[in-house]
Amino acid sequence: MKTSHPRIVPSVLSADFGNLVRDVQLIQRAGAKSVQIDVMDGHFVPNITVGPIVVEALRKQTSIFLDVHLMIEKPWKYIPEFANAGADLLTVHWEACPKPREVIRQIKKLGVKAGVAIRPKTSEKTLVPLLGEIDLALVMTVEPGFGGQAFMPKMLSKVRALRRLIQLRSYDCELQVDGGINAKTAPLAVEAGANSLVAGSAVYGATDPTEAFRSLQALVDLPVGVQVE
Repeated sequence: MKTSHPRIVPSVLSADFGNLVRDVQLIQRAGAKSVQIDVMDGHFVPNITVGPIVVEALRKQTSIFLDVHLMIEKPWKYIPEFANAGADLLTVHWEACPKPREVIRQIKKLGVKAGVAIRPKTSEKTLVPLLGEIDLALVMTVEPGFGGQAFMPKMLSKVRALRRLIQLRSYDCELQVDGGINAKTAPLAVEAGANSLVAGSAVYGATDPTEAFRSLQALVDLPVGVQVE
């Protein structure tokens, strides 16, 4: 999973849930290495989406890396179910975990990569003590709960701060942003130091998701500072 090269991670939250396997396989054929599955419980965030059964169904039909973002209360209660369903990465929210280190250890003991996310109101400093233990740090660039929201540029300062620390201490940790990623904001996130960018409506909301994904990926493949006409 880890790479210093920026990578677009399509979010299936914006896919066609009536044809979810088709949409995931479509984006995998287009070159995507991973997809994100947003799990919401209606409590931690004001929306309800999917559970382990959907992860299991996708795992049976695709080999793509399954990045499962748990936007739920008491995630430790459900981690074994999602791990057994076939998740490759489980990202929990710092705000939902009174003892985040215990949850990280729980995830890793099950042979799954571990990530920790913070919502916009949470300081990036909360992630600093965990960077040496996690596989992925996620900075939300919208308030979690719904797709299609506007990118919050102020969150880029968090990304810059975390990138500096990851490089300074040589941590083996990806830095992901999630929310409002499109052709305009993706380069900004990469310039700030993100190397994993979750894109939902910008990919699956497009008329041609394959072309939308490839265009976004090509955009972040450009050297930082290069502009396309």
